Amino acid sequence: MTSNNANVASAALPDPVDLTHHLSRSTKKREASSVKSFYKYFAIPGIGQLAGGLPNAGYFPYDTLEAKVALPNRFKPTPIKPIDPPTSELASARISDSPASTRVVVPHDAGIVDPLRTIDLTTALQYGTAQGYPSLYYFVRKFTLENLHPTIPYKGGAEIILTCGATDGFSKAIQALSNEWSEGHDPIDEKPAMLVEEYCYMNAIQTARPRGISIAPVKIDDEGMMASGKGGLEDVLENWDFSKGRRPHLMYTVTIGQNPTSGTLSVARRKEIYALCVKYDVIIIEDDPYWYLQFPSAVSDTTPPPPAPAKSSGFPFLDSLIPSYLSIDYQGRVVRLDTFSKTVAPGCRLGWITAQPVLVERILRITETSTQQPSGFVQAMIAELIMGPQSRSDGGRGGAADGSGWKVDGWVRWLEGLRGNYERRMNAMCDIMDGGKTLVKAGRRGSLSAVADDEWAVVEKTKIYDFVRPLGGMFVWVRFDFTTHPLRKSVPLARLSAALWVFWTTNPYKVLAAPGSIFAPTEEIRDGDAWECFRLCFAAVDDDVLEDISHRFVDGAQAFWRIKKKEKIDELLEDDAPPAMLAGEGNNAGLAMLTGFC
Repeated sequence: MTSNNANVASAALPDPVDLTHHLSRSTKKREASSVKSFYKYFAIPGIGQLAGGLPNAGYFPYDTLEAKVALPNRFKPTPIKPIDPPTSELASARISDSPASTRVVVPHDAGIVDPLRTIDLTTALQYGTAQGYPSLYYFVRKFTLENLHPTIPYKGGAEIILTCGATDGFSKAIQALSNEWSEGHDPIDEKPAMLVEEYCYMNAIQTARPRGISIAPVKIDDEGMMASGKGGLEDVLENWDFSKGRRPHLMYTVTIGQNPTSGTLSVARRKEIYALCVKYDVIIIEDDPYWYLQFPSAVSDTTPPPPAPAKSSGFPFLDSLIPSYLSIDYQGRVVRLDTFSKTVAPGCRLGWITAQPVLVERILRITETSTQQPSGFVQAMIAELIMGPQSRSDGGRGGAADGSGWKVDGWVRWLEGLRGNYERRMNAMCDIMDGGKTLVKAGRRGSLSAVADDEWAVVEKTKIYDFVRPLGGMFVWVRFDFTTHPLRKSVPLARLSAALWVFWTTNPYKVLAAPGSIFAPTEEIRDGDAWECFRLCFAAVDDDVLEDISHRFVDGAQAFWRIKKKEKIDELLEDDAPPAMLAGEGNNAGLAMLTGFC
């Protein structure tokens, strides 16, 4: 499409709706930083800079920043289209492939005037603009709007701002879009509320609750948040109890590999949910750290493929992914959170927000007087890794074998390889767990019916747990049926669940699973059926022990179902009751941090 045609197409799109009525009182009052407003003048060639309070870059103790890094093709991708049988090709590849690497160097001074092309310590370690390090901001913005989400359907498209990770992005979005509410001080009809999945990432809840925000859980199924039905989004919004405060105007959702349940939301379901958000004026905060980790091998024959994108990203891998809510966001009511935590490392504390420009500008004002911008060390290293040196004489070295940067195609190849490794891990764990769902009891031929001809025959099969092979993410959500346990009549089922959690931590099993109760956003859900569930993360453990640990999880569950004495349960729980399972909600925060991986 030519630029003229692109302009015509953009003009035909609707303007994003005005959502400023949802801005908090403090966010509406924020003004541009008077200090930051000077920064655009610093880049004028030959300017005598006496205005800013910047330290001298020549006194920074770092001459260069160097690291040994992977080449983008280190890991083997898995096929974009499902293969049948799905495990044949996957099983033939090791979880980890070639350790090939190169060296990245960020120079002290690149000697480049253009800030969008400059990657050096002189600028990266200096005070900077709140939008992010200019060269990295420019790359991420271009990649986001041209490759990740090329069809955002409102005029002018979205804007981005770099953040200190998705948690920081969420915190700023909540600060921008909700007023603090205090019981006994503020009227109940001003109390804000936020919609979340029935089970959700608890750091989001821990961020919202202290602001006085009510948490409104929405029922989920294997896909994720339900649009209709009892407890679905329409039911919650239509039948909202206004004695609890305002009808929710915010939604927090993880739509791919949902944490903790691993649900992956189809495009059809997204359209249903988005229509309801339009009807009830809800802003969608889409947290998508696992978007690149979508697993074709877990797709069933009955699952419809995502529709072909209206405009290609330029990469078959990206085109194959279920698109973001941004792809259907014709009103500009989606605030998307992305992160480098799963694609580079969590310690980077680097991510970005994508949203309509008016909202991003308000979040920019918050950033100017809080975090200001992410770490300059991190931004420079990632910029050099991907973009590489911008001139032959700048002294830098990028992440490609020839010293240039990975560029967009190398970054996408890295994402493909990561998806491949995590998909192989998922299948390795799930194949083992598939074999342990059922407890088999057998008896001798004389005790069986006449149809048994061999010495041993199956008497009874009892399914003790079940799970759905995840279509994306890093987790397997396992639901146990404690009504089949031999002690079900003498021990409360929730107590059996707590004992199982402790039993796994003992010899010879030594497995730590995350109890479902730490992901319950309300006491009602925690006390309802959360104790039936456990979340397993196949991402964190080393390659060479993943299968062994998976076997130990299964063996522990099978052995626990053979316990027939109540005294053994009492012994397990005597000194070591698991956190957040038998105790109150206040104990959730620490374990949620330990097992969140977000």
